[in-house]
Amino acid sequence: MLVVWEPVLPTDFSPPATSALRRIPDTRAAQFWDRGRLISHLLGEHDSGSVVWDHIAVYPAGAVWDDQAPPPLYQGGPVVRVVEPARAALARAFEASR
Repeated sequence: MLVVWEPVLPTDFSPPATSALRRIPDTRAAQFWDRGRLISHLLGEHDSGSVVWDHIAVYPAGAVWDDQAPPPLYQGGPVVRVVEPARAALARAFEASR
């Protein structure tokens, strides 16, 4: 799992503090600070009204990111509202990779 933190709100002027990073306690998660919102731009941001944040995407095993993101198996947000569908997509992706 990759967790990407990016500046979106006026208070997001620096990388997340340890307290924010602790929100994702799973040690398998790699967390990154994307100061330039490069991932948001890759996923479709083209102005301040189209910032991609509070978003989850599930990709198939072996998906390759080139000049654009590969098609996700599932995407949605805000994250807190799509936990169950995301879990189901992860389970399907896991089964498909076996």
